[in-house]
Amino acid sequence: MIRIGQTTFDLQDPLVLAALIGGALVLLLFVLLILTLRASGRASRLAQPLFALGSRVQQLSDGQQQLAGGLHHVSEAQAVAQTRLLGLMESRLAEVSRGMTESLHGTATRTARSLGELQQRLETIDRAQANIEKLSGNVLSLQDILSNKQTRGAFGEIQLHDIVQKALPPDAYTMQATLSNGRRADCLIHLPIPPGPIVIDSKFPLEAYEALRRAENQSQTLEAQRAMRVAVRAHIRAIAERYVIEGETADGALMFLPSEAVYAELHANFPELVREGFGQKIWIVSPTTCMAVLNTMRAVLKDARMREQAGAIRKELGLLYGDVERLGLRVESLDRHFGQAAKDIEDIKISAEKTGRRARRLDNFDFEELAPETDPAIVPPLPLP
Repeated sequence: MIRIGQTTFDLQDPLVLAALIGGALVLLLFVLLILTLRASGRASRLAQPLFALGSRVQQLSDGQQQLAGGLHHVSEAQAVAQTRLLGLMESRLAEVSRGMTESLHGTATRTARSLGELQQRLETIDRAQANIEKLSGNVLSLQDILSNKQTRGAFGEIQLHDIVQKALPPDAYTMQATLSNGRRADCLIHLPIPPGPIVIDSKFPLEAYEALRRAENQSQTLEAQRAMRVAVRAHIRAIAERYVIEGETADGALMFLPSEAVYAELHANFPELVREGFGQKIWIVSPTTCMAVLNTMRAVLKDARMREQAGAIRKELGLLYGDVERLGLRVESLDRHFGQAAKDIEDIKISAEKTGRRARRLDNFDFEELAPETDPAIVPPLPLP
């Protein structure tokens, strides 16, 4: 038992014991609190520098985190920009590649086309060169032909035959025709009388003309002109003596020059030779003027043939007039037949109408039997119409 003042506490009492234990616990807690406060004061004094250091470390950590975040953001932005730049570069490279491909394709196409055109032009040039070489050979052959009198005469005859063949019908001329004097004309045109058949003979004074062209001084020119006059006069005289036959041919003939240059030279510088030819009724013609003369002869032949056929045309017109008269008579006879047929048809129509009227009257008759009144064996007579 414990006595405090006037109050006595029994330690065996549970309530007293509980109060003591509670007070002890309170005291113990108070002591521990005092000790804790003392320790916390000392710790706070020690922890101030550490807290400052921790805050500094925390600031550094925060800065590092911000720096890491900024670096991450910069890295992401750089990655995005790099990706975008790579895409842009790839698209630009694709466009450039496509443009270069199209340009190269177009260049290749144009180059191929140009090469093809160049090849065609080269082929054309080759063909032209071959033609030129062939033409050069033909010119040399023509020079060889014209250097010989016989071949030169054959050349003129061939050219004359081509012109006559184009201008006249086949039965209007004869090539290499033999006359009564035994001479053979290059061409004989069968013109009516008058003027009668006319001869065309081919002459080619080439040596004298070439000498005139090659003349380098006055003496050579005069010599060449003299040779030209001699040659042409000889040709005119030969044609007049050989191919103009009274009663067989026309009173004149044509001298055919197969060169327009020789023809122009004669008319320009030797007009007296042309007049001499006119005086002997020997007319000098070139390929061009010969075609014009032959066309005139064709018109003359056509007019002569029309006059020859005038009697036959008159006879045919008489026969045609008789046929027209017979045709008129037959038309009149046919018209009478048509009139008689029309009259017969009208009579048939009248008869048909009368027959129809009689049939209608018969159809109106009453053929029904009447019933007997007294004797059924007696049949009543039919009513008269």
